[in-house]
Amino acid sequence: MKHAGGCHCGQVRFEFEAPTEVELVDCNCSVCVMTGYQHLILPRDKFTLLCSDDNLTLYQFNQRIAKHYFCSNCGIKPFYIPRSNPDGISINFRCVDRRQFLRVSHRPFDGKNFEANASELAHLSK
Repeated sequence: MKHAGGCHCGQVRFEFEAPTEVELVDCNCSVCVMTGYQHLILPRDKFTLLCSDDNLTLYQFNQRIAKHYFCSNCGIKPFYIPRSNPDGISINFRCVDRRQFLRVSHRPFDGKNFEANASELAHLSK
């Protein structure tokens, strides 16, 4: 099923394909905790950006594998390419129109100890 999402000001919009029942990943790493990010990790081919890349600002840190994209106008991070799934996309579920979802569950992920736990997420972008 197709779903929609975007940033606060509406400058960044996207669509994605996902079932109506999803499991989100709640990571305890410093970035996710500080931003309140709720991960819905999908294969990249299930995601379509509906705006220009010019509307996005890129932030990278540490190993510079993850690509954190923010709206250049309002600063919201609606999606990014995670280090755990560089072939996928992580959508911030807080930036999604939730009306079509029937069930949303959460599972914790120990991102503070990323190296020891990253393999738990690898299957999500397949």
